[in-house]
Amino acid sequence: MGAEFVIMPLMIAAVFGIFYLYYSTRNKERLALIEKGADASIFVKGKMHTAPVWKVLILNLALLLMGIGIGTFIANILETLTDLDEGPLYVGTIFLMAGLGLFVGFNMTKNLDKE
Repeated sequence: MGAEFVIMPLMIAAVFGIFYLYYSTRNKERLALIEKGADASIFVKGKMHTAPVWKVLILNLALLLMGIGIGTFIANILETLTDLDEGPLYVGTIFLMAGLGLFVGFNMTKNLDKE
């Protein structure tokens, strides 16, 4: 009975710990660089040449959903034409096409960044 009540706080504490370590370490590194006289422009990561986040998100989400749809369609065709098992056929084809869609989205995002 007690295991359910222990897992969630541990997961929340782990996520909080990761964020706390990340931000505190980043802050200490930046303070050390400022003390040494480093230029503040090194903290900005070239945000002038990147595509907006909403374009990248919509592009990748659209290609992911198209990949899932195409994967379902191909699995249905393969199920009709062959004697393969239904379960692994659908799961494998959907994941394959979804991964292919995300890979195409990654390559298209690189092209967006170049523009």
